[in-house]
Amino acid sequence: MSALGHLGPFDHLDRLADRLPALLAANDVPGASLAVLAGDEIIEHAAGVLNTDTGVAATTDSIFQIGSITKVWTATLAMQLVDEGRLDLDAPVREYLPGFRLRDDTAARTVTVRQLAIHTGGFDGDIIAPVEWGDQALGAFVDALGDVGQIFPPGLMFSYSNLGYVVLGRLVEVLRGLPYDQCLRERLLAPLGITHAAPTPWEAVMRRAAVGHVAGRPAPHYAPGRIEAPAGSVLAMRARDLLTFVRMHLRDGLAGDGTRLLSEAGARLMRSRQVEQPDLGFQGNTRGLGWALYGWPGGPVIGHDGGTLGQNAYLRVVPERGIAVALLTNGGRPAPVHEEVVGGVLAALADVTPPPRPSPAADPRVRDAWRYTGVYANHLAETTVEQDASGRLWMTIKPIGAADALLGAPEPVELLAFRGDTLLTAGEHTAVAFLGDDGQGRAQYGHAGRAARRIA
Repeated sequence: MSALGHLGPFDHLDRLADRLPALLAANDVPGASLAVLAGDEIIEHAAGVLNTDTGVAATTDSIFQIGSITKVWTATLAMQLVDEGRLDLDAPVREYLPGFRLRDDTAARTVTVRQLAIHTGGFDGDIIAPVEWGDQALGAFVDALGDVGQIFPPGLMFSYSNLGYVVLGRLVEVLRGLPYDQCLRERLLAPLGITHAAPTPWEAVMRRAAVGHVAGRPAPHYAPGRIEAPAGSVLAMRARDLLTFVRMHLRDGLAGDGTRLLSEAGARLMRSRQVEQPDLGFQGNTRGLGWALYGWPGGPVIGHDGGTLGQNAYLRVVPERGIAVALLTNGGRPAPVHEEVVGGVLAALADVTPPPRPSPAADPRVRDAWRYTGVYANHLAETTVEQDASGRLWMTIKPIGAADALLGAPEPVELLAFRGDTLLTAGEHTAVAFLGDDGQGRAQYGHAGRAARRIA
């Protein structure tokens, strides 16, 4: 089903609608839903299937998990509390969660609400939570974080943190006196008129829901539990529903019927520069509150990506042009689809040019490799960087504990020169930044979106 054709002058979208099925097939993506916001109008298209076992077709009414794009929704719930005077972004988390504990008590006492929202809390950001679905699951989990370690002091740098958003979601629960998913329904979904979103699996089964696919097969489960919901493990919706939420942000907090859901100042603050990210190639270079900010030619651009078990979601917004595009997928290799579809829409409708994927320097040999060699660790993995006899640099990521199931068996990958202290992995060209100084001229942290501290 498609509504792209009636835009008239936007011929690119018609061609894109025709090309989408072949593009999905070429990248082994079972199904996708695409929506584009142009001014006040949302246009949409879907292709493929929701489940390769059942063959149920993807339609524009299908719901897909949006993954970590949920963080923008969680940050919005927090900003509503700021607007009401019930939450101070720069107050310590313990002011609202007196029982909040970390292994480093100084960090637990001083980390602020803003630091949770901009990923600078410094504590381990990826803790594998138990599968729980009760209303008290999130509270019980946050109350038991006393063994979580600190990678760096609060506020030192950006390090993507799912756990920070789990704590932020719990803070919303406490101040509202309601479970997180009920806060979503009452404070955002209902006022926006969104009827097809599913904050829980038992709501998803009532809709035409996509399932994730791993290695070409439907994923073994739909969601990992309620605990990680504020960070983005469960919430599913139609692509156009996601853009209904975006349109509220572009109207500086006004829903379509004129209801104010955020103050103008709050909406603008959320998409304002809050923290710099390390140089990680073509990823967003700064962060707002929830939003990633992209310094692209023709921008500014804001957005977020999301990934759950076998589902990937992409959202890019050009506020000054009133243009937004959402792409929701359920397996395969979605990155090339995202680059062609989302990049093509932004170029055609907003004159925005997303940068190409990074490529190694003309001379890919790593200079001063001694600065980077060593062992770096966080809760999920231990990363070893070694130089071989020929001078080539290799990185091996060894999962720790339960993370073994997520990251798989360690395989060395070569690191190549890119720019400054940011290197690229061979093949995928994933950026790895090396930051700080351990007092001997060596990097103190390795950073590929999440920081790991040198331990040897």
